[in-house]
Amino acid sequence: MYAGSIPAVASISLSRSTLTDVPAGFEPFPRKSPVTEPWEPIYSKKTPDAVVLAVRLAKAHTNARGFAHGGFISALADNAMGNSLVATKLDWERQSAVTVSLSVDFLGSAQVGQWVEFTTTFIKAGSTLCFTQCFVTADGVPVARANAVFRVVERAN
Repeated sequence: MYAGSIPAVASISLSRSTLTDVPAGFEPFPRKSPVTEPWEPIYSKKTPDAVVLAVRLAKAHTNARGFAHGGFISALADNAMGNSLVATKLDWERQSAVTVSLSVDFLGSAQVGQWVEFTTTFIKAGSTLCFTQCFVTADGVPVARANAVFRVVERAN
């Protein structure tokens, strides 16, 4: 190991039940896409205010250093905010939303085996632009905060 290098990630011994436990209220997320397919299973829980997405962090979600990849966190935060917007604020039969802006602040790391949740709050939901925030936690500990602006669009017939 050379000076200033990052120590190797210690291997973590987890029981099979730890990797498959899903908290009460979560079910497999029904909406699939090619970008999230390698990360399945993804779970969701509908609340009155949002669609909370979650995963049991696995190797497919990690970077070369062995913890949650920033691109994975960014993509699922965007997904959680967009799905929450469509499910709770829009007329989903005639409206959809596209991401205009996305920023993510990484506050910590998530390790393989941890339960990672993506919880959306709305800052302002307008008729054209919607401002959202997503808090990402691993076993209840904050690991990221994302902010996004979505443009409301009419669905093509």
